Amino acid sequence: MAPKIVSLFFFLSMSTVSELGGIYGSGGYPIVVSTWPFREAVRAAWRSVNDQGSSAVDAVIEGCSACEELRCDGTVGPGGSPDENGETTLDALVMDGTTMEVGAVAAMRNVKDGIKAAKLVMDYTEHTMLVGEKASIFAISMGLPGPTNLSSSESIEKWVKWKENNCQPNFRKNVVPAKSCGPYHVHYDSSSALERSCGLSREGSGERSLFGDGNHLQTPEHKSNIISYHNHDTISMAIIDKMGHIAVGTSTNGATFKVPGRQVFLFLLYVDGLTLHMMVGDGPIAGSAAYADDEVGACGATGDGDIMMRFLPCYQVVESMRQGMEPRHAAGDAISRIARKYPDFIGAVFALNKNGVHAGACHGWTFQYSVRNSSMNDVEVFTVVPSD
Repeated sequence: MAPKIVSLFFFLSMSTVSELGGIYGSGGYPIVVSTWPFREAVRAAWRSVNDQGSSAVDAVIEGCSACEELRCDGTVGPGGSPDENGETTLDALVMDGTTMEVGAVAAMRNVKDGIKAAKLVMDYTEHTMLVGEKASIFAISMGLPGPTNLSSSESIEKWVKWKENNCQPNFRKNVVPAKSCGPYHVHYDSSSALERSCGLSREGSGERSLFGDGNHLQTPEHKSNIISYHNHDTISMAIIDKMGHIAVGTSTNGATFKVPGRQVFLFLLYVDGLTLHMMVGDGPIAGSAAYADDEVGACGATGDGDIMMRFLPCYQVVESMRQGMEPRHAAGDAISRIARKYPDFIGAVFALNKNGVHAGACHGWTFQYSVRNSSMNDVEVFTVVPSD
């Protein structure tokens, strides 16, 4: 079945953002919604929730696991998205919208089943997230296979070519060397890091700080040109089961050539007198790439997570729907909040309310999301086109 393409302005009037898309579909459940045309993953989830009568949580695990096994677009599961060191690591999250329990793993090495590891965290610990090597040890101790090399011949080849291209493009900023491979060091110049990031300047004897022209808050430059559909993607899936319960899940191997561990959250681990830096991406953060609440609905997100997670777009979508917004308006509002601060960012969300009504919105690229419910003969793909 051909993807459904719907113009923004037919359903959504948003004048504050020049590149914003939004569409919506009719309701009903059970229903499976997923970022991107990951049809096999949605089919797996649908068989679980509809044919087998599984819970929303279990169906999310089935759907995301299928995507991991298929290595969807090379951005989910093992074998893709090498970091600066050529290693593939996994992030995953599962959230139960009935209990609000969350299980997540981040920067997990040597275990290929990211979403299953996340569910083990939710089911067998009081924690929300485990990271790095300790997440791997936990997952293996709880019965998942490993340790396993998560790299593939394709990911290693991609990494070698990147190294031959002087490690360009990359996610570093304000460092030297700027146009070649590391080791990297802080770049010091006549202005401080604060001045560079906040746009501080002096004119004569007067000063101005955050507001460069006295009216508009300046935002730092961001390398949106290195983000694309094929190097920076996440499966984010939301399901409403036959009982009306809602769950979401995410799985990703992160941005290609990311700083190892990804610079979003920074954990300092002290081991044998050494300080180890463990950095975590946006995919396993509840409220960023996914969020669910039985009382309201759910959301999934994809794109430049380093920017998007600063706004917790999926939490925003669900809370907007709680306040009475329809899914198409909630999705558009969440994207517009980011675009006002970062006009060049690339990203998208889908919104799903508790009645099964869904919508999508995007900025900077064309976004597709997949849906399956009982009114459909098979998975249908909806295309959200940003306006000009």
